[in-house]
Formats: sequence, structure tokens, C-alpha cells
Amino acid sequence: MRLLRRIEKLLTKRPEPHGDSPEPAESTSIFEGLDMANLDSGLKEMMAIDGAVGASIVDYGSGMSLGSLTTSKALDLTLAAAGNTEVVRAKMRTIDQLGLNDSIEDILITLGSQYHIIRPLASRKGQGLFIYMVLDRGRSNLAMARHRLRGIEETLEV
Repeated sequence: MRLLRRIEKLLTKRPEPHGDSPEPAESTSIFEGLDMANLDSGLKEMMAIDGAVGASIVDYGSGMSLGSLTTSKALDLTLAAAGNTEVVRAKMRTIDQLGLNDSIEDILITLGSQYHIIRPLASRKGQGLFIYMVLDRGRSNLAMARHRLRGIEETLEV
């Protein structure tokens, strides 16, 4: 809940004006420097995977989604992005505490009717970001979906 309040503050925070100038200060954004066309293309490719319900690219430093698509009004990808940020952080902390010289390929959460795949981006440019994918368990092939996500990740330029 604290993370959601922090995100809400970031989203509603207005830049303060410089001195007497009526012009607002330039704001910096986590979206600065992102190839949004490539991001959008990657999300569309993810949604083309059999059984796809939702896909998002998330910054786990802030918990904010940089982009998302869904076929379900019931799936709140903003809330899911914030919650899964904590999952990624916890797992990275655990790997570090165990002294493992390894990285996360993906995290799979299996529900009764869905698969949730969390895949941190491995590229240098993608550091701090992860893919979050929700699949309908009855309509998807998990192995194929993981394979396709790996390929899509390689083409993402964020």
C-alpha cells in the first residue's frame, strides 16, 4: 500500500516554477530516452502470444509501468506492476544474500487459471526493467510463451 501511495505522489507531483517565472520547470521522467515505438511494438508482440491476457514493461526502481496492454478490464496492470516490483526486489535481495553469482531468467507464478511470468531484462539498457506477462492457463503453452518472451526481450530497445 505504501508503494501505491508513493507512485500516486510521483504521478500527481507538479514541477515547481523557477523564481518569478510563470513557466513551469522542466520535469525529468523515467520515460526520457525510451524508444516508445519499440516498446509499443514489443508489447503488441507479447499480446500476440497464445493465451495472452496482459503484458507490461515495468521499472522496478519506481514500480511504474512504462507501457502495458491487456484484453481484460478486470486486470489492473498498474497495481500488478507495483506488486510484482516487490517480488523482483525480494528475489534479487535473496540471491545477493545467498552470495549466488547468478541472475534471474524469469519468475513464474502459477494460479488456478493463469500463469504470471516476470522476466527482468538482461540487456545493459534494460537494467532496472522487467517484463510482466499474464497468460490464460487454459489457452497458453507455457514453454512456448517463455521462448517467445526471450525472443521479444532481445528485440526490445529501451
